[in-house]
Amino acid sequence: MTTIRKDDLVESVAAALQYISYYHPLDYIRSLARAYRGEASAAARDAIAQILTNSRMCAEGRRPICQDTGIVNVFLKVGMDVRWEGFQRGLEDAVNEGVRRAYQDPDNTLRASIVDPPEGARRNTRDNTPAVIQVELVPGGRLEVTLAAKGGGSENKSKLAMLNPSDSIVDWVLNTVPTMGAGWCPPGMLGIGIGGTAEKAALLAKQSLMDPIDMTELMARGPRDEVEKLRIELYEKVNALGIGAQGLGGLTTVLDVKVMMYPTHAAGKPVAMIPNCAATRHAHFVLDGSGPAYLDPPPLSEWPDVHWAPDTERSRRVNLDALSAQEVASWQPGQTLLLSGRMLTGRDAAHKRIQDLLARGEALPVDFKGRVIYYVGPVDPVRNEVVGPAGPTTATRMDSFTEMMLARTGLLAMIGKAERGPAAIESIRKHRSAYLMAVGGAAYLVAKAIKSARVVAFADLGMEAIHEFEVNDMPVTVAVDSKGSSVHETGPREWRARIGKIPVAAT
Repeated sequence: MTTIRKDDLVESVAAALQYISYYHPLDYIRSLARAYRGEASAAARDAIAQILTNSRMCAEGRRPICQDTGIVNVFLKVGMDVRWEGFQRGLEDAVNEGVRRAYQDPDNTLRASIVDPPEGARRNTRDNTPAVIQVELVPGGRLEVTLAAKGGGSENKSKLAMLNPSDSIVDWVLNTVPTMGAGWCPPGMLGIGIGGTAEKAALLAKQSLMDPIDMTELMARGPRDEVEKLRIELYEKVNALGIGAQGLGGLTTVLDVKVMMYPTHAAGKPVAMIPNCAATRHAHFVLDGSGPAYLDPPPLSEWPDVHWAPDTERSRRVNLDALSAQEVASWQPGQTLLLSGRMLTGRDAAHKRIQDLLARGEALPVDFKGRVIYYVGPVDPVRNEVVGPAGPTTATRMDSFTEMMLARTGLLAMIGKAERGPAAIESIRKHRSAYLMAVGGAAYLVAKAIKSARVVAFADLGMEAIHEFEVNDMPVTVAVDSKGSSVHETGPREWRARIGKIPVAAT
């Protein structure tokens, strides 16, 4: 009989979560490097270069790949011969103790993103617990652990459908992926679960994302069964949509498509699709009673020789402290800007508070007039940092507040990740504003442009508090200009038309 000690599980979970916070899986790095070499879209290639550069910086500095350090997903395969020592409060309590230890590590503090209850007060638990834990009993005397840190931007794009038996999975995927926008931070993976019941299909989709990327190898040897044929078909057809890195239009939207199936009722065909973002983070380890498990650091030589730096020749420098409405109106779609000066931050909870204050006729704690707001929830700083990784959050979540902010606060422009919806674009056009896009998956790289940071309002909201950042040459792209033209509409449309004439190779 194998004896698993609680302290070994706690330490192993904590160590693995720290590890995946700053190390991409090597299969992802190799695949993304191939996509970079083959990318023909200048905007997409630049975005991939930022992601690869950020990844190397994080591996070297041991700081989070993304400011959203995720909700922890844990899959436990428990051998039925295992005995337990020290688990007086149960298995899930031990896993959550490991999560707590990892996220509160003073050498690499990770962002606490979990709120409880999910409806109503939504108070941050402050330690990123609880994890979402799945337990499976299997033969043997080992404990196998697979864990992942799943970002909210990609998790929010999960889809579930109860199809009829004769419905096409391929058609459903191709009709659904464009509705997901770019908030899931492509290029990444799609996990698809087919069969069982609704909840089983979703679980299969999530589990499939834990498998290594192997599309290049699969296409080289050819499919061996119907599932592999489906994977290849979906991979080719999703990339032919032209969505591209960060939704800017390009050759690579997905690096791989995973499919897992389970028997289902004759009357239906449940299907779930869950994307994995550019901050793909997962790991696997085994406990056999001999002590805690630790993962070996990957060699830095595995990272490609890609070192992104801002293009000061072609980019336009912008002084935020002297920004005017006339200058904002002069920005062109797709133009790259380098921002310097002071900006404010704010995301979901802060916008809701602003809305409530305005509804009651109360003064706002900060003046947004003539300012730019950055949709971000940064990681806490460590050592000599002024702020931790601080990449953008999905901008569409702020769409319902956009008219209010532009009409009632004097805000000039916004910075976030991915596209804006029709209502927000109309407000931007109406108020001659602009929306700027920073690259999701490049949080540590973006943070290096931030020279000072302080909380100026709503400190009780933790990472959702309003900060004032002082930045120097922060790279952004004009995603929606003052006329309402969106690069997330024009870019994919252009590349969808061009891809039919360009061979799409496996990445």
